[in-house]
Amino acid sequence: MNNEHSNNVSLPNNPKSYWIESTEVSAFPPLENDIETEVAVVGGGISGITAAYLLAKEGLKVTLLESTRLLNGTTGHTTAKVTAQHGLIYDELINHFGSKDTKLYYSANKDAAEFIENYIQSNTIDCDFQKESAYIYSSAENDRQTLEKEAKAYEKLGIEGGFIDNMPLKIPSIGAVEMKNQSQFHPLKYLAHMIKDLTEMGVQIFEETTAINMEHGDPAVIHLRNDIRVKAKYVISASHFPFHDGKGYFARLYPKRSYVIAVKPAQKFPGGMYLSADKPTRSFRSVKIDGEEMVLVIGDSHKTGQGVPEIEHYEALEKDAVKLFGAKEILYRWSAQDFVTPDKVPYIGRISESYRNVFIATGFRKWGMAHGTFSGMLIKDLITGKENPYERFYSPSRFPLDPSLKSFVKENMNVAAHLIGGKFDRPDKEMMNIKDDEGAVITIKGKRAGAYKDNKGQLFVVDTTCTHMGCEVNWNSGDKTWDCPCHGSRFSYDGEVIEGPADQPLKRIDPDKIDYSTST
Repeated sequence: MNNEHSNNVSLPNNPKSYWIESTEVSAFPPLENDIETEVAVVGGGISGITAAYLLAKEGLKVTLLESTRLLNGTTGHTTAKVTAQHGLIYDELINHFGSKDTKLYYSANKDAAEFIENYIQSNTIDCDFQKESAYIYSSAENDRQTLEKEAKAYEKLGIEGGFIDNMPLKIPSIGAVEMKNQSQFHPLKYLAHMIKDLTEMGVQIFEETTAINMEHGDPAVIHLRNDIRVKAKYVISASHFPFHDGKGYFARLYPKRSYVIAVKPAQKFPGGMYLSADKPTRSFRSVKIDGEEMVLVIGDSHKTGQGVPEIEHYEALEKDAVKLFGAKEILYRWSAQDFVTPDKVPYIGRISESYRNVFIATGFRKWGMAHGTFSGMLIKDLITGKENPYERFYSPSRFPLDPSLKSFVKENMNVAAHLIGGKFDRPDKEMMNIKDDEGAVITIKGKRAGAYKDNKGQLFVVDTTCTHMGCEVNWNSGDKTWDCPCHGSRFSYDGEVIEGPADQPLKRIDPDKIDYSTST
């Protein structure tokens, strides 16, 4: 690739996902009255839609609830790799769980990938599906031994691939681990077809319908934000973060964000999907936009609501896109968020042995295309009484303490620090100095608040106390949102919930009633 190329490229002003922008998805009404159903699925991403599809095929009466629009969350902002290569994970999992259980992790993702491919082929879906090898590489010489250990784990588990000295993508590296026969696709074109299947099978779908709590029982009762109730024999929480957190999952999950830009390269991309082992993380894959091959440049992962101003992550990707690919133009930029478990294995299955009719699917660690699909497959078996070999390994009730205990303690100490420290933050700016299209933390009568001024000069002011557990949200300059550094709740600039675990908006403050003589 061209390392000398320099262009005057610029980032799009506003973040937009290419997947969302290029797909027409049917719209559905909000739920306006109490209902009863056999299965209530909360969450309209790949996990919830796949579970609804598979259960409806089994003849169950299914209702799907989505708090905003279908496919508007993590699924709509994915990088859309359908792969079992999730970073340098297999040597680590063997050391933690042993080879037998680690093989389950690989096989689950392989089964999901086969389901996706078969569904695409049997329905002749035009969704840019193509088989690719996946590569983990590093440019750091001291990573060679780590890559070789991962390759030995592949050999031990029977994974097709291994260590190679040279990748098809000519960027600086000391070698890579290849996993063959993986794939990539356009996820929303794939799922838009599945949504049509849902409606044809009689699945009820409701958008703008937010679940806020649940009463356990048979049936369980889901309470919605508008004081409406849904009674269901089975409940599936596929809402990214469990909407009902009676089992303390907020303490067993932590949120991470990463960034994507779609660029027009100077040279043809050689194929393959790439992920760096060294930091900062970089990932690359091709994508067809208006019939022309572009490249997704991905990376700069960090904990939500923490670190440098988020716009700097986009700028770092822009810099590497020019350096590595001679980027001529940046067509799209967007970011994604997902949750991570202490042992890096998702929680999929019954929420607990005490409540055997409630199921969750979360903690995909930004590898949700395969794991999200697999979660629908596993939960379908659990509900229909079919034995599934993966149930124990993915059980949400598990809590292996070593070595995940260290991660668990570290992340909860981080949450505690932000919960307390955020209350003492100094303001970023004085309110009167906020420019158009800028947001900042301010104080009003000694109390922390947040202000954003749009391109027309209109001011939006919110109380920055997160409605989930009281942490103080921070301004996200890249996506123009308020993000919680504790548990990953995100809010629009005017306080509306974008993603949970929060289910209530930030309190709005009328800027016309602020006494500016006591505000900063």
